[in-house]
Amino acid sequence: MKLVYMVTLLPLLFMSGVLEAAGAGNDSSADGTNGNLHSSGTSRPAAAPRGRSLQASQSSVYSVDRYGARGDGRNDDTRALEMAWKAACASPRPAVVLVPDGRRYLLKLLTLRGPCKSSVTLTVKGTLVASPNRADWSDNDRRHWIVFRSIDKLTVNGGGAIDGNGEKWWPHSCKINKALPCKEAPTALSFHYCVDLKVEDLKIVNSQQIHMSVEDSANALLARLSITAPGTSPNTDGIHITRSKDVRVTDCKIKTGDDCMSIENGTHNLHVSKVNCGPGHGISIGSLGDDNSRAEVSGITIDSVQLHGTTNGARIKTYQGGSGYAKDITFQNMVMYDVKNPIIIDQNYCDKAKPCGEQESAVQVSGVVFKNIRGTTSTKDAIKMNCSENVPCQGITLQNIDLKMQDGKGNTRSTCQNAKWTEFGTVRPQPCTAIK
Repeated sequence: MKLVYMVTLLPLLFMSGVLEAAGAGNDSSADGTNGNLHSSGTSRPAAAPRGRSLQASQSSVYSVDRYGARGDGRNDDTRALEMAWKAACASPRPAVVLVPDGRRYLLKLLTLRGPCKSSVTLTVKGTLVASPNRADWSDNDRRHWIVFRSIDKLTVNGGGAIDGNGEKWWPHSCKINKALPCKEAPTALSFHYCVDLKVEDLKIVNSQQIHMSVEDSANALLARLSITAPGTSPNTDGIHITRSKDVRVTDCKIKTGDDCMSIENGTHNLHVSKVNCGPGHGISIGSLGDDNSRAEVSGITIDSVQLHGTTNGARIKTYQGGSGYAKDITFQNMVMYDVKNPIIIDQNYCDKAKPCGEQESAVQVSGVVFKNIRGTTSTKDAIKMNCSENVPCQGITLQNIDLKMQDGKGNTRSTCQNAKWTEFGTVRPQPCTAIK
């Protein structure tokens, strides 16, 4: 009886081992296959290397193709990416969502949510392209395309492209056609409430509006990004940062129709280095204080930036009527080529359809250093300080500035209003008379 029992049990054990192995292969590998299990003709799975468990030896790559993505640039792959994300987010160990090379994946509005059980990397090797149909965005949310929300230890990389299909949106902007009402358009990549964020080695092109926005986030690294849109494209800021702290931006090339970088309310401890900007509107802190709001910005360093043919260089812009502060700000080691307004502080900024009224309050601008800045300008006013009469700019430092006319004809000049400054080294053009 014992012999018969064991003979009967062996097939069951074999089937049990096969089923267990199949169940362990839920994670899809980069080529779309399941797991790393190999049959050896026995019911025993291959031993995990170096004593790791069977589960730990499985692949943790979730290819969107595995979840039904077509990658032909015509069919909607939104659901496939969402399903791959949910599976990776639920993984108890680090996971990768893969967008394979050589294909175009069409997406509509998509929000990828956390929190996740472990770190997740979205590796984009191919191209994510926005739907060309503007009707795919409702009036309830026209501000976003791809959103990452409430995710810790998120990485987005891969060397692929994010294509916003912005040429379908730009002709409908009120900045292009003044007869049209002003409506919002999507930001290509939005990161909300993300901690320990990395966005690296991507090409972001032709966003509908802003290319990338980091909001309410902390400890972020944005590196080796190429952001490109025509200089005539409306509101296509390169990188927008607001209500975030401890952010580093480095080794980026940005060519857009608006600010290469816009740094807004709630940004603290931001370090920007090795950015090549132009065309575009330069590196801007602001606008701050619009609609009589309070703004707080501090600890900003802009270092080793080159600007080519931009409308502005190093800029701080605030509306009248606001409150709060923009302080401890350094623009240094910058080279400018044919820039209209190389150095500008404007506390009377107005970008409204109607003229902005005179108001007494303003965002306090203080502790701003412009250091080691050289290059050429297409206008005579190389340094502009247009500050508030009631809340003048304070603690402005100009050090080692050399700005000349692009054509070499004539001299540059400074225009100053309600600014308290000091100079060190050679400053050309010579600053205006300081307020005593």
